Amino acid sequence: MLENLSKYKIVLASNSPRRKELLAGLGLQFEVCTLKGIDESYPDNLKGEEIPKHISMKKAQAYLPTMEDDELLITADTIVYTKDAEGNGIVLGKPQDAAEAHAMLRTLSGKTHKVITGVNILTKKKHSIFAVTSEVSFAELTDEEIDYYIENYRPFDKAGAYGIQEWIGFIGVNGLRGSYFNVMGLPVQRLYEELKKW
Repeated sequence: MLENLSKYKIVLASNSPRRKELLAGLGLQFEVCTLKGIDESYPDNLKGEEIPKHISMKKAQAYLPTMEDDELLITADTIVYTKDAEGNGIVLGKPQDAAEAHAMLRTLSGKTHKVITGVNILTKKKHSIFAVTSEVSFAELTDEEIDYYIENYRPFDKAGAYGIQEWIGFIGVNGLRGSYFNVMGLPVQRLYEELKKW
């Protein structure tokens, strides 16, 4: 499948082992390339899916100067988007330490939040961008459960301080609306549909 991409050298610009695993699931041959120090900040006025689309675009732009004519670049960014006590939208990124991870999981406990992934597909001549949103519901988590997960799985490279495919997903997630793989970090079904158009 996706024979239309045979003219391209596909590059996944991500150091996420989960994104690498998910893209490989489409049966594509690709290389992984990562640049360090890409600025992942975004303007304060952005909301919801605008945020990961903006960040994934910044990632793509960082690679653009060194891209070859036959390269097709895929970049992605995933955020966890929820509401604070006042009902304002807040973004949970990657936790810096165990205390921040605990606070994030306490925020998500017993509530439904959104996981949004923005994806860029880029060549020197063509560009497309999209975002996919999934809704994840958590049961009430005890402090003991949260601490056990953090200590044993160290989710410091994951937005919102959790991986749905890990222990916390098995015991905590009691509802999912949308793409499971999107929550892991790459909405591969939508990506497949987009790549068919290239």
